[in-house]
Amino acid sequence: MRTFSWWARLAAAAVTLTAVIWTLGAGPFLDGVRAVDGRALLAGMAIGVLTTTCCAWRWTVVARGLGVHLSLPAAIVSYYRSVFLNLTLPGGVVGDVHRGVRHGRDVQDVGRGLRVVVWERGAGQFVQAVLTILVLLVLPSPVRSFMPLVLAALAATAVGIVLVGRARRGRGRSRWSRARNAVAADIRAGLLRRRALPVVVLASAVVVLGHVLTFLIAARTAGVTAPPSRVLPLALLAMLAMVLPGVAGWGPREGATAWAFAAAGLGADLGAATAVVYGVMVLAASLPGAVVLVAGWFPRRGLSRLGERVSIVVQPKGAADA
Repeated sequence: MRTFSWWARLAAAAVTLTAVIWTLGAGPFLDGVRAVDGRALLAGMAIGVLTTTCCAWRWTVVARGLGVHLSLPAAIVSYYRSVFLNLTLPGGVVGDVHRGVRHGRDVQDVGRGLRVVVWERGAGQFVQAVLTILVLLVLPSPVRSFMPLVLAALAATAVGIVLVGRARRGRGRSRWSRARNAVAADIRAGLLRRRALPVVVLASAVVVLGHVLTFLIAARTAGVTAPPSRVLPLALLAMLAMVLPGVAGWGPREGATAWAFAAAGLGADLGAATAVVYGVMVLAASLPGAVVLVAGWFPRRGLSRLGERVSIVVQPKGAADA
């Protein structure tokens, strides 16, 4: 069933990309590729260093709360590899799965390694959703009329997460009780503890701002002359679509950006070209991950071993709340 769902999402991304190309033609895509210049690539790579470091920092903090010690240099190396795999392989999550499984094997607990990655990525996406809704409530956008309902749903979700995280462990032996206790313990230790929550929020906010800045540079490079205040809501809408599975990073991004630009009166062609420039910029920024991946083929090299230095630490009771 999971395999079918994965292929269904991948097929949907391919259909979306095909529909955009069929509707707009190849012109906007070629224009986007031709518009990319050295300044845009350098800017994307510089921003990528910041965003990847913040993601890795967030990962180490969540991991520490769940009992896994992970150094920041090792996390940065692994995160670069993860981003590169996400951008070059179908589905958009292969790198994250690889990161979780690999470190899970290193600490002899694959389940724990995957849980850390799930909570780390989930926290980042939640902060992104909050920032997106706040901006869309203030600035004009094609979806502004729907934002009060979205804000109410997000607030309910946040309250639910906090309640689950603060729930006491039950004594039930059912599968549901064990799952609920495990989720509550993970949220409480990995995300809501005093030393974790500020870091998770700050790091995630910087990552979102970095991606937005990259998008604004991509829009300017593609020829968008509208002020940043008009493009910012469109950038956040496009970034929400990027969470969906794509074909090596392509598909939902181009479809959402073309629709958002068209709805805002900037033209679908310009939106598709902006999405292409953005895609090239983030791919260039992820290239250090390709170096890490190649270095991993030589296990005696220091770079590949750096990404493997993780270990389980046993924390005394109450240490996670210190």
